[in-house]
Amino acid sequence: SLTTLIINKCSSLTSLPNELGMLTSLTTLNMKSCGSLTSLPNELGNLTSLTTLNIRGCSSLTTLPNELGNLTSLTILDIYGCSSLTSLPNELGNLTSLTTLNMEWCSNLTLLPNELGMLTSLTTLNMKCCKSLILLPNELGNLTSLTTLNIRECSSLITLPNELGNLTSLTILDIYGCSSLTSLPNELGNLTSLTTLNIRECSSLTTLPNELGNVTSLTTLHIGWCNKLTSLPNELGNLTSLTTLDMGLCTKLTSLPNELGNLTSLTRLNIEWCSRLTSLPNELGMLTSLTTLNMKCCKSLTSLPNELGNLISLTILDIYGCSSLTSLPNELGNVTSLTTLDME
Repeated sequence: SLTTLIINKCSSLTSLPNELGMLTSLTTLNMKSCGSLTSLPNELGNLTSLTTLNIRGCSSLTTLPNELGNLTSLTILDIYGCSSLTSLPNELGNLTSLTTLNMEWCSNLTLLPNELGMLTSLTTLNMKCCKSLILLPNELGNLTSLTTLNIRECSSLITLPNELGNLTSLTILDIYGCSSLTSLPNELGNLTSLTTLNIRECSSLTTLPNELGNVTSLTTLHIGWCNKLTSLPNELGNLTSLTTLDMGLCTKLTSLPNELGNLTSLTRLNIEWCSRLTSLPNELGMLTSLTTLNMKCCKSLTSLPNELGNLISLTILDIYGCSSLTSLPNELGNVTSLTTLDME
């Protein structure tokens, strides 16, 4: 009647007995960091009461048994750091109770089975640092319960499926460091539950879709280090729930849309190292909730708008390294809430 079996960090263990498949009362099997295991017994597929299977850090595993698809009670599958896996069995699509699938640092996976689209109970899918993945299956668009999708640092991904726009429960989308992506699907504008979008260091992106302006639930947008972006869509001004906007190190931006002045919930605006910006829109003076404005090393800025004097909530203003500024507007004297002014 064993329900939990933990064999963590048995680093010299090279195989498991087939008889483990007889532990039919087992609900948790944790084999974290058994780095010498090269395979798992097919008989693990008999563990039909299993709800949690943790094989993270089993870095010598080259395959997973197809029989894992029999574990229809499984809610958590953690294969983090199984860096020798090059593929996953199609049968994983049978795990329809699965809510969390963690594939972070499965760095040799090149493709995912289309059958993952059958995991309709899935709420969290983590593919961070799956650096060999080139494409994602269109069928991921069927995961309509998904709330968190992390594809951070999947640096070989060249495109995202349009079907991601069907993930209307998604609240967090992290594509930080997907440096081979050249565009984002317009359909991301359908993600009406999204609150956090991180596209920082997507260094091959040349444009952002206008449809991002439809994601009015968004509170945090990171687009820093997208250093091929030359402009931003005016439609970003529709994101009236936004509290944090990070555009630091977007080194080819030459101007900002006037419509950013509509972001009246914004508390933090970071445009540091936007070294080609020559001016800021007067409309930034409408951001009366702003507490932090970071313009560090915006070396081409020749003046600041007088309207910055309207930023009555501002506590931190950083203009360090804005070496082309010759004067500051007198109106900054109206910002009586200011506690930190860095203009070294």
